[in-house]
Amino acid sequence: MSARGTVRLPGSKSISNRVLLLAALASGVTIVRDLLHSDDTERMLESLQTLGIVVEPLGDNAYKITGCGGNWPNRNASLFLGNAGTAFRPLTAALALSGGNYALSGVARMHERPIGDLVDALRQLGADIRYTGNEGYPPLQISPAMLTGNMVQVRGDVSSQFLTGLLMALPLTGKTVKVEVIGELISKPYIEITLAIMKRFGVVVERQGWQSFGVSGGQRYISPGTIYVEGDASSASYFLAAGAIGGGPVRVVGVGKNSIQGDVKFAAELEKMGAVITMGDNWIEAAAPSGGKLKAIELDCNHIPDAAMTLAIAALYAEGTTALHNIASCRVKETDRIYAMATELRKVGATVEEGEDFIKVTGFGIQDSGFREKSGILLHPASCILHPVIDTYDDHRMAMCFSLAAFGGALRINDPGCVAKTFPDYFAAFAGVTQAVPVIAIDGPSASGKGTVAQRVAAQLGFHYLDSGALYRLLATAALRDSIALDDETALAALAARMDIVFKGELIWLDGVLAGDDLRGETCAAGASKVAALPMVRAALLNKQHAFRCAPGLVTDGRDMGSVVFPDAALKIFLTASAEVRADRRYKQLKEKGMDANMLDLLQEIRTRDTRDTERSAAPLQQYPDAKLLDTTALDINQAVAFVLDSFRESSKAP
Repeated sequence: MSARGTVRLPGSKSISNRVLLLAALASGVTIVRDLLHSDDTERMLESLQTLGIVVEPLGDNAYKITGCGGNWPNRNASLFLGNAGTAFRPLTAALALSGGNYALSGVARMHERPIGDLVDALRQLGADIRYTGNEGYPPLQISPAMLTGNMVQVRGDVSSQFLTGLLMALPLTGKTVKVEVIGELISKPYIEITLAIMKRFGVVVERQGWQSFGVSGGQRYISPGTIYVEGDASSASYFLAAGAIGGGPVRVVGVGKNSIQGDVKFAAELEKMGAVITMGDNWIEAAAPSGGKLKAIELDCNHIPDAAMTLAIAALYAEGTTALHNIASCRVKETDRIYAMATELRKVGATVEEGEDFIKVTGFGIQDSGFREKSGILLHPASCILHPVIDTYDDHRMAMCFSLAAFGGALRINDPGCVAKTFPDYFAAFAGVTQAVPVIAIDGPSASGKGTVAQRVAAQLGFHYLDSGALYRLLATAALRDSIALDDETALAALAARMDIVFKGELIWLDGVLAGDDLRGETCAAGASKVAALPMVRAALLNKQHAFRCAPGLVTDGRDMGSVVFPDAALKIFLTASAEVRADRRYKQLKEKGMDANMLDLLQEIRTRDTRDTERSAAPLQQYPDAKLLDTTALDINQAVAFVLDSFRESSKAP
């Protein structure tokens, strides 16, 4: 798969929900444009309306919010906030300091996400908050506050949303309040977002470094009139990584060098891995390194905890081990993201080490030729062998991150709809800038030379090569090795599914053992024809064939490559020659290898196989309507290869 194109980003979730809350608390009417349409913002909008705020949709992701001036119209309400942390935490603070009776709850995962540090801080100001489930976790019951304190301490090393919620609510107290952060403040760029948006609504927060913040009394939120929501920098990370992995360039529009979002710094970290990054006021563009290979990095990711997940996926395609530190907050997000990432990365073949606040990923360098050697054993990248099923843990970022693993080979993502939390149209946008790995499928009768032509075309283009016919010959060989009858369809299908096969040029490995010349002999070929006629066998080998489709491309030869296995192949060739010429080529090939051969016997065997292959019920030999005919009776190998290359270049120009 390759990547190229332009994506217009949806609005930032973090900015959207901050803007909505402050617009609701402000005096005056605010027009919010480019708002993110997602589960999280829907929960915030529903809650504001439940609290009595007038919300009017204007179309095209714009809303008119009539603020309440800090006095909620509805003083009694029950709010369901799903798994929206950017709504739950700040609403908890704003309601706790405003005087009313409110019940706040969410989905089961939200009830596992800690909120005790925020509640403790609010209680220091006189808030009356009670846990109705487990101590330190939602759901919550809020009663009218008796505001007394003017000094608050809050932990900063669990979630920056605690400090964000507290700061946004402080103007409701009407007095000067100082906040001290205990421990290291994580995710500092998200606090920068909070301070910048509060300033847009007329409230200035004074701070001393990252340990002390103050809000002077008498300040209140005032509508700025119209406010635009920046594109989501966290979502930009997936497309920028796609450009770095899949060639690029990929441009994201809606966020750029003047962004107030910390995750825009992801581009700089991706650049350290070798990506080519360019940036404008409202856009960022990424392309693959000039040498084609990313390199591993070691990084403190405190400033980009969400985008750190994207770096962990990029590490799959980098040389070396990437180590990402200071990401403990990832364990208290929509899921335990360190555990989830480690678990799913292992499914695609990565070596992963995880700790309380770090993850280390050693990938498989897909951008190499596609093979690695270790201790003398030839290894194929895991992602090109496996067909993993990725679990997403009801976490939008897991689904979006692992879409990038598809650059290494086919996979399946469970519950892709979870991206609705922040980017409902993500997979459509991803499809818009990615293109499937091109496939050239070459079919034809036995001994037509399709294998030799396919190998040489693959070498010329730098593509991977798959001899699908060899899969069936290898299955016949393995069946004889394991004493399985060639008509035992069930046992053969099971054997086909577990075979480990590796191609490199003309060399083939079966279960770690180099296959010999007997693989090309007529006995093996006859066995291959028998097993290839069995529907269960063909179905078992289908996924194995799909998994060879790896960037930058694949050249494959075989019976149903262009009709069943890769119907979307960029080019389909039906290569043939007269039976006499094919027999002569096979005769010379065998003689060159020092093997005995009889011309008349070879001619008879070829004619017999042609008849059998043409008349069989499963994948009969035939030229499909969308395949180009290449008769090589009067051509040499170089002419045949040139024909295929010219045809591919021509097809690549087609719109």
